[in-house]
Amino acid sequence: MAESQVRAPPSWKHRPEGGTRGSLALIVGIARHGGRGLARLCLYPITLYFLLVRGPERRASRAWLARVRGRGAGPWDVARHIHTFASTILDRVFLLGGQTWRFDIRVHGLDPLVALVDQGRGALLFGSHLGSFDALRILSRRRPGLKVRIVLDRTQNPVLTGIFESLDPALAQCVIDGSQPGAAIALEIQHALQSGELVALLVDRAQPHEDTAPAPFLDTPAPFPLTPWKLAAALHAPVLLCFGLYRGGNRYDLHFEPFADLATAPPPRAARAQWLQQQVHAYAARLEHHARRMPFNWFNFYDFWSGHER
Repeated sequence: MAESQVRAPPSWKHRPEGGTRGSLALIVGIARHGGRGLARLCLYPITLYFLLVRGPERRASRAWLARVRGRGAGPWDVARHIHTFASTILDRVFLLGGQTWRFDIRVHGLDPLVALVDQGRGALLFGSHLGSFDALRILSRRRPGLKVRIVLDRTQNPVLTGIFESLDPALAQCVIDGSQPGAAIALEIQHALQSGELVALLVDRAQPHEDTAPAPFLDTPAPFPLTPWKLAAALHAPVLLCFGLYRGGNRYDLHFEPFADLATAPPPRAARAQWLQQQVHAYAARLEHHARRMPFNWFNFYDFWSGHER
């Protein structure tokens, strides 16, 4: 099957950040100096703001919850969804500040990743906008010396990114800027893998003008980006999926799933397009599995199916 040339809709990319630099800095200041309990009280007016002011996100939340649960979603459901998202954003203050001791993070499926690290091999960690990607930071605490590089587009949510980097100045050194040209990103990732580092990136959301392939997701084809899979094939890298799911309070589940080792089983050259489609389908199936289990962890607040749904 030939890969799709349908382009991903740009609407998610063009949505403005929620809140001003001053308001975001205020919340971070309350968190750092007043503690997590006091800061969590601020999540209620933040949730109310999104409910009243951010119409596109509110409608996207309602549509998602109705689809994934098979029944209508009311204002309370949408409020819970937004509150879950805000909770994980707030927790980044503490995770980036090295205060992982505040959290009950249960790690599942770590052994295959440890085996790769013990062999001195790097690996790609493919995540999504489902739950918290920052729960990955527990790895450096449990495995001293392990370096995780994160591919992050600094032009998206620049105010929030700048505030979080100020919490951990070393964070900027661990980020591979996803706003660079594709060749520069690939070269940085290749160097990191050759150094035995882990490279984490989100692979559920396509950039504007990026080639995508459709895959069944909640019974309807959705566009998924092809670039991560092309990159993995070109670098012959091991790929693991990771999901940092928020369970409420201070609890997270961090799941690792071996997906493909392209060093030992490279994709066939003669059937590369079919192979790419298979990877996207398999990934979408795992994303759907976890999204159905934890629907309020879904943080794609836009029409994820746009471009394919009829």
